[in-house]
Amino acid sequence: MVNEFEIKKQICDIGKRIYNRNMVAANDGNISVKLSDNEFLCTPTGVSKGFMTPEYICKVDAKGNVIQANPGFRPSSEIKMHMRVYEKRPDVGAVVHAHPTFATSFAIAGIPLTQPIMPEAVIALGCVPIAEYGTPSTMEIPDAVEKYLPYYDAVLLENHGALTWSVDLLAAYMKMESVEFYAELLYKSKMLGGPKEFDKEQIAKLYEIRRKMGLPGKHPANLCLNKNGMNCHNCGGSCHSQEEGTTSNAADAELVASITRQVMAQLGLK
Repeated sequence: MVNEFEIKKQICDIGKRIYNRNMVAANDGNISVKLSDNEFLCTPTGVSKGFMTPEYICKVDAKGNVIQANPGFRPSSEIKMHMRVYEKRPDVGAVVHAHPTFATSFAIAGIPLTQPIMPEAVIALGCVPIAEYGTPSTMEIPDAVEKYLPYYDAVLLENHGALTWSVDLLAAYMKMESVEFYAELLYKSKMLGGPKEFDKEQIAKLYEIRRKMGLPGKHPANLCLNKNGMNCHNCGGSCHSQEEGTTSNAADAELVASITRQVMAQLGLK
C-alpha cells in the first residue's frame, strides 16, 4: 500500500500538472484523496497548486474537520464539495476541482458537454452536465452537485469551473484532462460550422465497447437517467429526468436495450 508521504507527493505532482496546463490560475483549484472512510488528504487554501510541497498537504475527517495540518496551512473551504462526493460515491478515491478555460467557458455560457462527437469521450467520459450555481465555500455547491453524483463522473459548475472524480488521483485528474480536451474540440468544431454528431446506433456500439472494457465509474452506457435530456447522448436526446416518472424511463431503457440487441447481433455478440 502506498504510504501517505507518497500520496502527498502525488497530490503535489498533479497540482503542478493542472497549473502548468492552465487549468488553474493563482491559488485556484483543489485536490483531495481518500485514505480511509474517515481520513482524507487535501490541498490547503491560499496557495498555488503549481508550487506545493508535501508539507503543504492537510488531513481531514469525513466532515472536513482538520486532523493534521502544519502551521500556516488549512484546508480549502471548498473541501465541502469533495466530502459530498465521497459520501455519496463510496467507489471514489480522489476528487479534482479546477477551472480549465474551455470547460469553464461552457459552464459560464450554460452549455453542458453532452454532444457525442468523438469515440473516446463517449466511451470513457460520458455526458458532463452543469450543476447549478452555488456560492463558493458554502453548502450550496455540494447541494447542487449531489443530484448528479449517482449518474456521472464529472460535472461543470455553473459560472465556476469543473469537478471530476474517480477511483484514484491519476484517474480523477485524467477525467479533468478529458473534460477540457472535449470542451476545446467542441468549441473549435462549433467555430467551423458545427460538429457532426454520432447517431443512436453508433453510440450504442461505443457503449458496448465500454461495457466490454469493464471501465469503472458511472456512465450512460450503464444507466439511462439524465437531467433535462435535451441533446444528451445517453439515449439519442430522448432521456427524461428522474422526476418525470418511471414509465418514460422504462420506455427509454427498452429502446436502448432494443438498439443494443440489434448492434450485438450485427457484431456477432449475441
